[in-house]
Amino acid sequence: MTELTRIGVLGAGAWGTALAASLYAKQDTQPLEIPVWALESAVADPLRCGKGNPVFLAGYELPPMQASTDISVLEGAQAILAVVPAQFARASFKQLAPYVSDGTPILLCAKGIEQSTLSLMTDVLAETIPHAVPAVLSGPSFAADVARGLPTAVTLACADETLGKTLMAGIGQPAFRPYWTDDLIGAEIGGAVKNVLAIACGIVEGLELGKSAHAALIARGFAEMTRLGVAMGGRAETLAGLCGLGDLVLTCSSPQSRNMSFGLALGQGQSVEAILASRNAVTEGVATAPALVTLAEQKGVEMPISAAVNEVLSGRTTVPDAMTALLSRPYKGE
Repeated sequence: MTELTRIGVLGAGAWGTALAASLYAKQDTQPLEIPVWALESAVADPLRCGKGNPVFLAGYELPPMQASTDISVLEGAQAILAVVPAQFARASFKQLAPYVSDGTPILLCAKGIEQSTLSLMTDVLAETIPHAVPAVLSGPSFAADVARGLPTAVTLACADETLGKTLMAGIGQPAFRPYWTDDLIGAEIGGAVKNVLAIACGIVEGLELGKSAHAALIARGFAEMTRLGVAMGGRAETLAGLCGLGDLVLTCSSPQSRNMSFGLALGQGQSVEAILASRNAVTEGVATAPALVTLAEQKGVEMPISAAVNEVLSGRTTVPDAMTALLSRPYKGE
């Protein structure tokens, strides 16, 4: 593939908008078209007029963007960043399919597992746009940091190294550094699992259980992530990198994370329903938790922290009872 001159963005939530802003910053040094598809006109219209994204990324000055609610705006893109939430990916990909040329790489940026099928996003893409080439973009990256141009490093997973290098050159710049791997499964599992574990870390913070408990949860959660990733066919070293451990540490360490802040509110006594009702953005870990636990059971992988989060989210147990159950587990080797 030659140098990329037209990169589309599917989805204009906070992360999609931030990635688009990062791409627009490259226009100072290279010719680049960046069409952006937004579901809502309340998002597309201000983006197009240079008034930012008041719905999902309020308070950030952004350049005028080629934004539209017509998904055909992405036609002719040489690569597409797919930044729609995991549970809406299938429907969005079906709409997008007619406008994707054979062999077009689609970088999957959602971090989740489809509830109804237990499918990873690469599987959803293969079923809906089989003529596209899958890639995964994942790593420790807050939308606000990327929108501000602060230094960020991520994993770009793509089976073909030559294509991976082309994609890295297309989206990378000094403040946004992608690192290539061919391990798509590892990259996807890391992103999906860390969201559920971040809810658990938020609960620990909300209960004021201390930094020792917080650190222990990250370490034991990382063990869960690695076990599942390897069982699914990913590599442990991938999960020890940016898209696994790196993303886990970031997401579990700041209320800027939607998943950690959700857990924080749970630990402080708010209900699942009340927290979700107060938000306009998707909290991926809430939707991923039941699919993750079922998938782990099918693979014979023990994930007690993730299972405890799912029990709380489903209303089958309370936060205090879930914590008591975890702390009462038998002692075992690390």
